[in-house]
Amino acid sequence: MIGPPDAKADILGAIPHLRAFAISLTSDVDRADDLVQEALVRGLSHLDSFTSGTNMQAWLFTILRNQFHTVYRKRRREVEDPDGALASGLSIPPEQHGHLDLQDLQTALMQLPFEQREALLLVGAQGFSYEDAARICGARIGTIKSRVNRARMALADRLGVEDTGDLGSDWTTKSAIRR
Repeated sequence: MIGPPDAKADILGAIPHLRAFAISLTSDVDRADDLVQEALVRGLSHLDSFTSGTNMQAWLFTILRNQFHTVYRKRRREVEDPDGALASGLSIPPEQHGHLDLQDLQTALMQLPFEQREALLLVGAQGFSYEDAARICGARIGTIKSRVNRARMALADRLGVEDTGDLGSDWTTKSAIRR
């Protein structure tokens, strides 16, 4: 170990104080012990940068405090997911299937009568309420509801959709074909 001659004694003497400080920062004995250990490892690996004649304990406290803030910032961005439920929801379906499904949907949409397609796109894809879609189309609300329902049924038929499990993960597609 390169460093001041009494560095070993100073480091050993600082450990109880470092631990008490770490516990006060983390409120968790296990995390505090990990923090102290990491601070000591970093301190020992950078002992050559310690200035002789200065306070070893203060230097180690600075390392520990900086390490705490680094870990805190990192943990703030992380989400605990012990059972993997969140991670499994982040998967991305293969793009080629989505592209092919979109082509099939576009083809099926173009086969619908204009009034049904227009109503379905306003309500299902653009998110307009039935009332707003009725105003846009100059039709009654019941007429729009009927057109949307018939369009959804026709799309489901053309695309071979029997239930929502047959659909991809795209919420717009699901809302457009919902039975």
